[in-house]
Amino acid sequence: RRHVLEASQQLTEIINSETSTESPEPSREAEPAEEEDSALHCLWVDKFTPRRYMELLSDDYTNRCLLKWLKLWDTVVFGKEKAVKKTKPSTEFHPPFSQPKEQQNKWKTKMQLTEEILEAELDQHRRPKYKVALLCGPPGLGKTTLAHVIAKHAGYNAVEMNASDDRSPEVFKTRIEAATQMKSVLGANEKPNCLIIDEIDGAPTASINVLLNIIHRKDAEGEAAAGTGRRRRREGGLLLRPIICICNDQ
Repeated sequence: RRHVLEASQQLTEIINSETSTESPEPSREAEPAEEEDSALHCLWVDKFTPRRYMELLSDDYTNRCLLKWLKLWDTVVFGKEKAVKKTKPSTEFHPPFSQPKEQQNKWKTKMQLTEEILEAELDQHRRPKYKVALLCGPPGLGKTTLAHVIAKHAGYNAVEMNASDDRSPEVFKTRIEAATQMKSVLGANEKPNCLIIDEIDGAPTASINVLLNIIHRKDAEGEAAAGTGRRRRREGGLLLRPIICICNDQ
């Protein structure tokens, strides 16, 4: 393979030298060669990175929990009503065992229990109780890849920001509000944004307080009086977009 690459490189140099002597204008045929050369030198971690949900190699329980949490936003973001699961008639007329609920829950899987907990804890605006998901683990585990793949799989436009870069609380607040309140205007099909904040453990305390204030002050907006409600609307509307935070040190 090395000999073939060396021979092809020599032929390319000969062809380029001949075309440059024949025509003074630079040839455009060299551009695909440069693209192929860049593809050869592309990192494997970029070349073989997962593009779809089924290509993820991370923990399946974590993947499904994050996807389930993100799908709980569908009613608020996309206006989709949750599909009601129909019970099978066979189970209604012929119950398997006459066991109390506590004993039946004992045999449920870990994923089923987590789904029930997530679905039960919705606020008055039909949003998940927890507005922020936190992915933690050592570097190279695939946390950022997981966030991007699941956001794309759920129909969102992933907007990534690094909390360690934006050290100013004002800039941090502006970027969060821009990502969660503005629509994506790139392309014909507008998709809602899903904010991914990387290296949240490197953000200063003031920035973390800004993020907490954005979440908590908007939860109390519906219960506020008319005067305070106007003031809160000036500060920002209701948080209607999911936020995924990533850190190394929980």
